[in-house]
Amino acid sequence: MAEKGVTIYFVRHGETYFNYYGRMQGWSNTPLTDHGKEDVRRCGRGLKDVTFDAVYTSDLSRTQETASIILEENGQVDKMDMVQMPEFREVFFGSMEGMYGSDAYDKVRDYLGYDTSKEMFRKTDVPERMNAFRAVDPEKHAEDFMMFWSRVEQGLIKLIDKHRDSGETILLVAHGGTIRYILENLIPDLTRPKSLLNASVSVARYEDGLYHLEKYNDVSHFRDEAE
Repeated sequence: MAEKGVTIYFVRHGETYFNYYGRMQGWSNTPLTDHGKEDVRRCGRGLKDVTFDAVYTSDLSRTQETASIILEENGQVDKMDMVQMPEFREVFFGSMEGMYGSDAYDKVRDYLGYDTSKEMFRKTDVPERMNAFRAVDPEKHAEDFMMFWSRVEQGLIKLIDKHRDSGETILLVAHGGTIRYILENLIPDLTRPKSLLNASVSVARYEDGLYHLEKYNDVSHFRDEAE
């Protein structure tokens, strides 16, 4: 007999002011822009036929704000308790939080020894660049890849242990890097996936001991309303 499984809807938070300004945003709290809120509303309307059994967010304000809007639009805001889990935060950039991304990545590029950012992004992966962020942070507060991933993995284990084979549908609102690495860990053939767009939806289903990716970085809810 087939197992009951579990389906997880991963949603990246809507656009924030730091996203808009091109600034480094790991653990920094900045609110959603008006454009970001509208995209999330579209996302919520796109999920109006999905009934969630549980809702999780990181403990950062942008994911909580995003989840609230989604639940409002899909009619579940009065029925659901959002559970905040700090394990699902974005990577921490330490003393480079709030710095313009171009300036921060120039430091990383210099450390890694590349002439151009384009070359660096082509020849390195995200873990290498995360490790370089910690190396160039004078305070050594920035997380390297293992610090980031071990934290996220602990949250993932808690979530899966609680809901595996429940037959439930879960909403997890988190961050681009966090969701991307969870899905890379769960889906073996998802290699070097594209960065996630704000308010995008990715769906993974666990069934019979395997994870199946049903959607990745889906923003069709934006296009559908524009037509």
